[in-house]
Amino acid sequence: MPYKDKEIEKMYFTISEVAKQFKVATSLIRFWETEFDILKPRKTQKGNRLYSKKDIENFSLVYHLVKEKGYTLDGAKKKLKEG
Repeated sequence: MPYKDKEIEKMYFTISEVAKQFKVATSLIRFWETEFDILKPRKTQKGNRLYSKKDIENFSLVYHLVKEKGYTLDGAKKKLKEG
């Protein structure tokens, strides 16, 4: 049986990788972290942010409400609290 490389799945992503994925500035991601309680990435000792898949799902939800649906930040916060 030939050797087959296993596909390695990343567990954490940097802020620049997340910004590139959503085509937004890193400053927007940092700002939304201060505005939305569900956006809490891990931080290294140096302070670098590390986003898990769950963090990216939460960011995607906020992105959808604010950028795609046109909610204000307050409106998006209320929508998230409703469920």
